[in-house]
Amino acid sequence: MPDHTDPITNSEKRGRLSGLFSFFKNPKETTMDDTKLVSPTEKVNSLVQQSDFISRDLSWLKFNDRVLDQAQNEERNLFDRLKFLAITSSNLDEFLSIRLGSLYNYLDYGKERVDYSGLREIPFRKMLMKELHEFVRLQNACYTDQLQPLFAQHGFRVVGMEDMVGEEKAEIEQYFERTVYPMLTPMLFDYTHAFPVLLAKVLVLGVITQVKGTSSEEDRKLSFVQLPLNLPRFYVIERDNEILFLPIEKIVRAHIYKLYRNVDIVSTNLFRIIRNGDFSLEESDDMESDFIDEIKQKIKNRRLGRVVSVAIEPDTNPDLFNLIKKRWEIDDYNVFKVEGLIDYTSLWAIVKHPEFKDQIPPIHPPVPPLGLERERIPDVFEAMKERDILLHHPYNNFEPVLQLLEQAADDPKVLSIKLTIYRLAKNSRVTDALLRAAENGKHVAVLFEVKARFDEENNIREAQRLQKAGCFVIYGIGQLKTHTKLLLIVRNEGNRVLRYAHLSSGNYNEDTSRLYTDTGLLTTNEEYTQDISEFFNVITGHSSPTEYQNLITAPRYMRNKLIELIRKEAENAKAGLPCGICIKINSLEDKETIQELYTASQAGVPVRLIVRGMCCLRPRRKGLSENISVRSLVGDFLEHSRIFYFHQNGDPLVYGGSADAMVRSFDRRIESLFKLVDIRVKQEAIHILYFSLLDNVNAYEMQEDGTYIKCLEPDEAPLNIHKAFFDVTLEDVLKVKLFVPDQKPADTIVEDLARQQQSAESEQQICE
Repeated sequence: MPDHTDPITNSEKRGRLSGLFSFFKNPKETTMDDTKLVSPTEKVNSLVQQSDFISRDLSWLKFNDRVLDQAQNEERNLFDRLKFLAITSSNLDEFLSIRLGSLYNYLDYGKERVDYSGLREIPFRKMLMKELHEFVRLQNACYTDQLQPLFAQHGFRVVGMEDMVGEEKAEIEQYFERTVYPMLTPMLFDYTHAFPVLLAKVLVLGVITQVKGTSSEEDRKLSFVQLPLNLPRFYVIERDNEILFLPIEKIVRAHIYKLYRNVDIVSTNLFRIIRNGDFSLEESDDMESDFIDEIKQKIKNRRLGRVVSVAIEPDTNPDLFNLIKKRWEIDDYNVFKVEGLIDYTSLWAIVKHPEFKDQIPPIHPPVPPLGLERERIPDVFEAMKERDILLHHPYNNFEPVLQLLEQAADDPKVLSIKLTIYRLAKNSRVTDALLRAAENGKHVAVLFEVKARFDEENNIREAQRLQKAGCFVIYGIGQLKTHTKLLLIVRNEGNRVLRYAHLSSGNYNEDTSRLYTDTGLLTTNEEYTQDISEFFNVITGHSSPTEYQNLITAPRYMRNKLIELIRKEAENAKAGLPCGICIKINSLEDKETIQELYTASQAGVPVRLIVRGMCCLRPRRKGLSENISVRSLVGDFLEHSRIFYFHQNGDPLVYGGSADAMVRSFDRRIESLFKLVDIRVKQEAIHILYFSLLDNVNAYEMQEDGTYIKCLEPDEAPLNIHKAFFDVTLEDVLKVKLFVPDQKPADTIVEDLARQQQSAESEQQICE
C-alpha cells in the first residue's frame, strides 16, 4: 500500500526518481481508473430504483444534504448557518474515512461486495463518488455564494494577504517569523528521500522548486509542508469596524520563500487528504494487555491508512496533481476541487469568536422534568424512591444524573456503583465522581468501551486513570462494542438494601447532553434493577439469564424480539384489531427488520418511522410499503433518542434504549432496550413520538426514490419541537394518542395514574 517508509534499494530509488521526472515532463494522466466523472447509465439508475432497499451510503449522503439545507436556510442566523456548514464538513470527513474507507477494503483486496442498491463494488464506487462530488459542489456554493457575501454586514471578513495594509503586514510577518516559521518542516521527495507520510485532515502545501535561474524541468524538486494542527486556523486582526480572519495557509504561502533559499518556487498548492479509518479488531485472549496494545496499533494504522480522498485547489499544478494521484493510487473520482476554504470545519473558529457571542441565538435554559419540581434536588435518592422519572435532554438538564453519581460517591450508605461508558466529556464530572467513590472505599465497576470510534485514545486514558484509583475496569467484550448505557447504585438503607438505576439512550456526557435529544429513566423499580444486575453479571462474569423482565438485549435477542413484536401487529391487522407501529431511531439498516416492516405494511399495519439519518427502507412503494411513512428531523438539536412503540390492540408497549435497527446493533454490539412500565413515563415517551410526527419545521418526508422533501406547507402553522418541548405540561402528555381512536382517553390514563400512585404508597408503607 502507499506511504510505506521501509528501506529501499538504489534501483528502486532510481526508478522512483525517473517516474517523478517523467510526470513533470509528460503531464498525461495515469491513474488506476482513467474513467472521467460521468453520470451513471440508465441501466444503473434503473437497477438502483428497482431495488426494494436503499443504499446505506447514498442514504447517508441524503442526511448530510439535510444538514446542508440548514446552512442554506435564510431564516437562520448567519452564525447558525456557518455552524451547520462546519458540521457537514466534519460529517463528510467521517463518511470518507469510515464508509468510503470500508469500500476500499473491498476494492484494494479484490473482495466482492453487493450494495443494498444492487450494485457491485466498482459501479457503486462510481455512483457514490459522483454523488460526493455533487455534495462538495453544493457545499462550496453555499459558502461562496450564500454565506460569504453576508460576512461584511455582520462585522467580519475572511481575507487574503492582499487585504493587509501598513502595520498589519509587519505584524503578520513578525508572527510568521516568531511563531509559524520555527514549526514548519519542508519534507523533500526525491531519489534520496522517501515519499513522506502526510497526516490526514491536515492542511498541506505541495511546493515545486527548481534551481535558481533555470527553466529546466529536470532540475525541479517536490516537497511538502504540513501546517501544524496546534496553530490557530486564522490570524485575527481587529480593525475599527470589522474583524479580519486571515487563514494560516495564506500567511505561510506568502512567506514560503523563506523556507527555500536560493531556489525558484515554481508553484505552491494547498491540499488536504482523508485516509481509510475503518478497521476491525481481532479477538485477544489477554484483554488487559494485548487488547489495549491492539487498539493502540489500530489507531496508529488509521493514521497511515490508504488515501481515499484529496481536497485540492482548482488551479493546482498538473505535475503535482498527477503525481499524488499516482502515488496514492487514486483517480479523478477521489479528488475534490474546492474553491472556498479547504476544510469548512475551520468555520468553528469564527462561530466561537468572543466578539460574536451576542449574535448567536441563545439556548433555551433547561426546564425541570415532569417528574420533578426543580432541576437540582436536595436528595436525589428520595426523589427516585417516590416515582420513576423520565429525563428528556436537552429540554431537561443532565444535572440529576450527575447529582446521582456525585451524591453516591460521597454517601457512606452507598456500597457500589456499576456503569457503562461509551463517550465522556472533557474534564468529565462522571470520571471525577467515580474516582472519588473509589477513594471513599466503594466498589466501582466500569465497563469502559475503548473501541468507541475516534474516542479510543481518550477512553483508554480515562479508563487507566480509574483503574489506578482502584476501580474494577473492563475494557470491552472481545469484538463486541458495549453501546448500552446503564448505571446501577447499591445502597444500604438500614432495614434493606435498595438499588437505584439509570437507563438511557445517550452517553454519560454532560457536554453532548446539551446538544443531543436523548431520553433517560431514573428508577428504583426492582424489575429494572434486577435486570441490570443480571446484565452486569453477563458482562463481567459468565452468566446467561434465560430472559429479562423489562430488558431486550443484543447481540442475542433484540432482533428476534423486535421481529416478534412487528409480527404481532401484523396478526392484529389481519384479525381486524387496532394496530400500529411507531419507531424513532437514528438509523434503519437491518434487512430482516425492514423485510418484516414491509410484511406488516402489506398486512395493513400503519407504520410511522422517524429516522434521523440513513434509512435503507423504501417507503410508499405500491404493493410493498404503501402503509409506511418515513420522516427525518434535523434542526437545532441532534435527534439521538430511540423509542419503539407497538400499539397492541390499544394497550401500547413502549421501549426506550440505546439501539438502532442496524446489523451492527443487533449482531456486533452489547445493546439494551428497556420497557417503560410506569404509566406516566410511558405517556411521556408516546408524547415525544406524537410531537415528532407533528413537527413541520425540522421535518423532511422521505420519498419512494430515497429523496426527501420539507414538510412545512406555506399556509401551515409551524410546529418546531426543538422549541415546543420546553413548554410541555403533564396535561399535554395525558392528551396524546397514537393511532386514534383506539388508545385510552386521557381521563382513563389519569385514573390509572391514581391507582399506580396508591399502589406505590402502599408498598412504601409495607417496606417501612
